[in-house]
Amino acid sequence: MRKTLEQLFRKLSDHIPEVSFEVQFWDGKRNSYGMGKRQFLLTFATKRAAEHVLESGSLGFGEEYMGGDIQVEGDFRQLLRFGTDAAFLNLPLGLKTKLAFQHLRQTSLNTLSRAPKHIAHHYDLGNDFYKLWLDESMAYSCAYFRHEDDTLEQAQQQKYEHICRKLQLKSGETLVDIGCGWGGMLIYAARQYGVRGVGCSLSKQQVEYATDLIKREGLSKEISVVFEDYRKLEGTFDKFVSIGMFEHVGKQFIPTFMEKAQSLLKREGIGLLHTIGEERSTPGDPWTLKYIFPGGYIPSLDEIVRTMGEIGLVPTDIENLRLHYAKTVEEWCTRYEAHVKTIEKMFDASFVRMWRMFLNGCVINFRYGNPRLYQIIFTNGLNNSLPLTREYMYR
Repeated sequence: MRKTLEQLFRKLSDHIPEVSFEVQFWDGKRNSYGMGKRQFLLTFATKRAAEHVLESGSLGFGEEYMGGDIQVEGDFRQLLRFGTDAAFLNLPLGLKTKLAFQHLRQTSLNTLSRAPKHIAHHYDLGNDFYKLWLDESMAYSCAYFRHEDDTLEQAQQQKYEHICRKLQLKSGETLVDIGCGWGGMLIYAARQYGVRGVGCSLSKQQVEYATDLIKREGLSKEISVVFEDYRKLEGTFDKFVSIGMFEHVGKQFIPTFMEKAQSLLKREGIGLLHTIGEERSTPGDPWTLKYIFPGGYIPSLDEIVRTMGEIGLVPTDIENLRLHYAKTVEEWCTRYEAHVKTIEKMFDASFVRMWRMFLNGCVINFRYGNPRLYQIIFTNGLNNSLPLTREYMYR
């Protein structure tokens, strides 16, 4: 087994030679890879931890790291870079792991009864937890950095403004926000553009927080947030937006989401879908599905656009903000690490390691892996009154 691991690390080192590291095995033997100063030390505290990685890939690594039998000293992100490499991604998984992943997929369908549980698993960890590392508006999605030195607070407000311009919002218009989170987008649109609107979320804590904030902002007559599944939302709106929620819809319900978008958006109305996606479909990460986002699914751009077209939604503009998301999560990581002692008291050490791996893994995936961040503008049917150029976005 050690020989198999040593072959894997040699191959990974050959593929990413600029990363220099050491591996310490359960019996004390230590191997060095790469050239130059060591960037991290990876330790397998037990033989079983190593076996679990070879049997279960990222799921095995994540579980052993959470449990403390895999330890990392130094630059964790440089280690996680290897998780995007084909040599690791193509490890032959054991039959037990394949069956477990298949079962996980089957039990993660976002039916009307399961979806609230899936959302609560992630978003109802407590507003106090998210306040520690999100910006002041509690935006839990990709920010928009106009300059390298923008603060996270600036970048999130710029994201809201960027979306408002893309939607061509006007005073008095109505806006529906599917998966509105803690209400940041709706509040910005009401304050800055004078819109009226409604948002929905399946996180009780998000709805309570957003409702209270809207009241304190004096905007209760203009906007509201409801605890409701997007499939049950009713009404017709001038504009439609969904930011960072589509990843929770699931492959089987993509057509359902698009049909609902069409029914909520008036004829010729403008919508914007802000979502993580990929150029090509990949199997997804079992560790993330099990521990972070039950019911999650990263769609391909082809799936999104094709399904829109099949029901008469017309994509008019697609922007890829991949590097903006990498920078966003880097900011989250810095804030998260500044509060790990508090977070450990709120949960435990395993939770701290779990979220450290998740957040840093996101940084690496957006910099070196398959995920993208798409903002897709679309209209409900053809709209011949749209501006001929993109100048209106950057006026």
